[in-house]
Amino acid sequence: MSTLKRTKIKTLLAMEPGQQVLAKGWVRTKRGNKQVKFIALNDGSTINNIQVVADASLFDEDLFRRITTGASLAVTGELTESQGSGQAVEIQAREIEVLGECDPMRFPLQKKDTSLEYLRTVAHMRLRTNTFGAVLRIRNAMAFAIHKFFNEKGFVYLHTPLITESDAEGAGDMFQVTTLDLKNIPLDKKGGVDFSRDFFGKKTSLTVSGQLEGELGATAVGEIYTFGPTFRAENSNTPRHLAEFWMIEPEMAFYDIKDDMDLAEEFVKYLVQYALDNCMDDLLFLQSKYDEGLVERMRGVTGITFERVTYTQAVEILEKAVADGVKFEFPVHWGTDFQSEHERYLVEKYFGKPVILTDFPAAIKAFYMKQNDDGKTVRGMDVLFPKIGEIIGGSEREASLEKLERRIDELGMSRKNLEWYIDTRRYGTVPHSGFGLGFERLLLFVTGMANIRDVIPFPRTPKNAEF
Repeated sequence: MSTLKRTKIKTLLAMEPGQQVLAKGWVRTKRGNKQVKFIALNDGSTINNIQVVADASLFDEDLFRRITTGASLAVTGELTESQGSGQAVEIQAREIEVLGECDPMRFPLQKKDTSLEYLRTVAHMRLRTNTFGAVLRIRNAMAFAIHKFFNEKGFVYLHTPLITESDAEGAGDMFQVTTLDLKNIPLDKKGGVDFSRDFFGKKTSLTVSGQLEGELGATAVGEIYTFGPTFRAENSNTPRHLAEFWMIEPEMAFYDIKDDMDLAEEFVKYLVQYALDNCMDDLLFLQSKYDEGLVERMRGVTGITFERVTYTQAVEILEKAVADGVKFEFPVHWGTDFQSEHERYLVEKYFGKPVILTDFPAAIKAFYMKQNDDGKTVRGMDVLFPKIGEIIGGSEREASLEKLERRIDELGMSRKNLEWYIDTRRYGTVPHSGFGLGFERLLLFVTGMANIRDVIPFPRTPKNAEF
């Protein structure tokens, strides 16, 4: 085989013809006749294939029998001006080596379109499809953009623990972490599980959020962000929920709720614009297959100011909509937690733009949110996006030691494993705020995919932990 150095297909497609090149990749399709074969080769660097033109007289027929969809090849030849439409250059093959054969009768990916539902059953192979190649490249670009945004603003990237004894959300839907023998669980004198015999000497779980630890970082270095996996043991099979997903959680000392909203709006606009600037080939492919309004909808959130509305105002809008004949599956009145249908009505039907909701009833929000003077609401804020609903949830945090302790007691929460958190209000407390962005929720918006299981490589959902 040639001593040429391999060039990625994305680079080859932008090169001038007339050069000897080496390409390596997987066969997407093969067609042709007895005189010439046309092979579409893709190496994952781009949604676009490069066409390999092979003069049948230069190669054994047995070689062409081994070149099937899914097989991997190394191709050496001349990069020439393409004679067909759809690409500027192609490779006139001089040498072809089959690196890995692929049995077409057993290969789970066929030329014809395959349903996303089926592809989830072969998640170890679906990454090779055009759809998931595009999703993975966009996911990578968004992860890079997240770090770039916060780095440019001087935030410190903080790694918060995945194993914790605190339930940040008070939801209780947590996966336990244990090394106890489940066939012979030790019991204490009261008949409960004796966690003192466990690895950590106490009951521990996988984290639902890095926020509480993030607040510790913010009170040390000013502004931090986390970006890592989180876990919810919620028995939900909706297209918007995963048991394992990734969260971005900035926490900022000296930020009030307005500062928090300003940062959240700037952040999501930055990410959407980054995708438009750097992922257009993949966006156009996904738009052609799954969401014809994708690029227009993305552009529609970058050049406008998000609408800011209080929860109470939103309830009044929704109640009037019901009075005017709009049908919602779930009822709405002051004190209810909005469902996706309510959020999307506000964004898509009423305002026609992203919305930031503020000042929620304290009863439906977490204990750490700053309490308003009315005694009923807290300074929470949710960013709502078209097609998705809530994409960001955040708040100004309660800085008052007295009010925080009272709220913890009202909710009957254990003080035992929260004293370290309460210390931040005892020693040099400051106004501070933060929010969480569900990475996969963002990717639903940016890719146009309809199911959250299709924007993460290996989805974890109830009764599903394959691959």
